[in-house]
Amino acid sequence: MLTRAGFPRGLGDSRSTSSATVLELLFDIVYVFALARLAGRVADDLTIVRHTLLSEAGQTVLFFTAMWMIWSLNALLSSTYDPRRPDLQAVLLATMFGTLVLAVTLPQAFGQRGVIFACTYVVIQVGRPIFLVFALRGHPGHAFALRVLTWHTASGVLWISGGISGGLGRGIFWTLALAIELVGAATDWPLPWLRSRGLGRIGVTVSQEHLAERYNQFFMIALAEVVLEAGAAVSFPGFTTGGTITLVAAFVTVVAFWRIYFYHVGSGRAPTASGQGVQLSRWASYSLLLIVGGIICTAVGFGQIIEDPHPPIDWALVAIVFGGPVLFLIGRSFLERESRNAPRCRALFFGATVLVVAAPPMVLVPPVAVAAVAAVILAGITVFDQRAHQRGRGPETNPTL
Repeated sequence: MLTRAGFPRGLGDSRSTSSATVLELLFDIVYVFALARLAGRVADDLTIVRHTLLSEAGQTVLFFTAMWMIWSLNALLSSTYDPRRPDLQAVLLATMFGTLVLAVTLPQAFGQRGVIFACTYVVIQVGRPIFLVFALRGHPGHAFALRVLTWHTASGVLWISGGISGGLGRGIFWTLALAIELVGAATDWPLPWLRSRGLGRIGVTVSQEHLAERYNQFFMIALAEVVLEAGAAVSFPGFTTGGTITLVAAFVTVVAFWRIYFYHVGSGRAPTASGQGVQLSRWASYSLLLIVGGIICTAVGFGQIIEDPHPPIDWALVAIVFGGPVLFLIGRSFLERESRNAPRCRALFFGATVLVVAAPPMVLVPPVAVAAVAAVILAGITVFDQRAHQRGRGPETNPTL
């Protein structure tokens, strides 16, 4: 927020709320559909298009990261300025509709709908900084918005070029475009002809409470994907022995994810109530990217086991079932900010190592046993994590970023 005297009250002078608004919750509804589409792509990568698994998986990762960029930047926007303002609500609603279009075109984005996907994505990512450039005129944040606009315009050229070219060129152009956006976000979108000052140096404050609540809500939406995938798979043909065991394993996994995410305690550093600038958003965003990606992989893995519980199990399915929790644990661990006085807790890294070591022998056991073993290991990690912090400050009920 910009609070310097002499500025007319506008977007830059507004303050974000400490809690998420109803409109932001409405915005997340679109991502329920988008995550389901992404889970469907992962399932297809494992079954229909296994002859091109690596390239198809790469496309899925690209789409997931692009959709996550949209969500995380909007969360940062509403955590910096007042999301109750009509102009900001209009931006959120427009982004919500654009995200819906992206989710609809997702299955054929590398096919006939590539141009639609690329143009919609560019409109969203370029439209947001254009709004900020005009809304922040006369404020120090104007130069920062201009830098963001320049970077997204450069990546937008590659997005549209990829949509037009198709084939291998589409993958190359889109990968370069997304790389530009990731590098820009990681470096505060510097420009050689403008002073590269971060938001924290121009008096802009990000509400840590608001941003943490937004991430917590999105985590719960992603967690529901495990329930949806497993429940839908069990619904037809109904309860079987293997399906029931896998459903129980999925439920145990959901509880373990929830418990680790919300009750994992940092190693002695007292949390702060607010944060300055976008630095906290940057590392928190990358952490949540791993967390949500791991949850989606886990959801697809359990769903595939329920649909086809007969041995032998495919190595790629083992990698999904065990790799998903590994991504989750690594992401949750990096959600803590490390300091010299309070090094990052190693309990979750230890759990990830156990999962990696246990995964290779799983290709020799039935698929249902794979799901059960993964759930048991996660439950053990949860217990170990809680005991490792029994002498700490007590349980966290909301990660404070």
